Amino acid sequence: MTRKLDGKVALVSGSGRGIGRNIALKLASEGARLVINDLDSEPAEETIALIREMGGDAVACAGNVTHTDFAERFVGTAVQEFKGLDIIINNAGYTWDNVIQKMTDEQWYAMLDCHMTAPFRILRAAQPVIKALSKSEMDAGQRVMRKVVNISSVAGLFGNAGQSNYSAAKAGITGLTMTLAKEWGRLNVNVNCVAFGLIKTRLTNSAAAGETANIEGREIKVGVNPGLMAAMEQTIPLGRGGTPEEAAGAVYLFCQPESDYISGQTLMCTGGLTGV
Repeated sequence: MTRKLDGKVALVSGSGRGIGRNIALKLASEGARLVINDLDSEPAEETIALIREMGGDAVACAGNVTHTDFAERFVGTAVQEFKGLDIIINNAGYTWDNVIQKMTDEQWYAMLDCHMTAPFRILRAAQPVIKALSKSEMDAGQRVMRKVVNISSVAGLFGNAGQSNYSAAKAGITGLTMTLAKEWGRLNVNVNCVAFGLIKTRLTNSAAAGETANIEGREIKVGVNPGLMAAMEQTIPLGRGGTPEEAAGAVYLFCQPESDYISGQTLMCTGGLTGV
């Protein structure tokens, strides 16, 4: 049976865990070959093992997406290992919250570096590869559509108290999406964005568990106050937070051939929530 993404090569940043892992598994289930990224090699290898259990193909490109040499390594891995590049999912991210009067420059730039600058660099590094592939295909009379899906948040659309850094970065990625949809349309690339609402991952687990994420030696607290979580879920028309699998499904909508004439759009995956 032919799958919708057979033969496609996909980059998914931050795909060792959570939403990113589920995006990778969804794309692999439809036949895509994956370059898996995580800060650490172990989670990346776990995702690769799951993909191979499905009969899929994947390789790792571990490392921090904010490092200046990462984008070239990431794109280069796809070209070297799979001889192509068809799908780019800019998913890697985390939050580091504070009210503005207490927010440090380090917190501010950490969010901009991760959520805006890293996707910019990845897409910049990918452009020469995509341009060359597109030219070759058009010279042969073929139209091959490629896909970029950037990940945003309702915080980037409506703001969120305590997240001026994250909200600003996520608002910026929607602007980058619309701009590249205009620049890359001539290359037959659809560039879209998915803005998530409350998706239940380790970043939104109960803060009472005291879980942290180690980012470049910094222990960043993750989790949400249980009372706040319950109140947030009551505002969602579907009455609950989304699952990572449902989040991945929203991204997949923009990766399949049925979306070939959709570009420059931001889709809210929020369970019906239209503001925060």
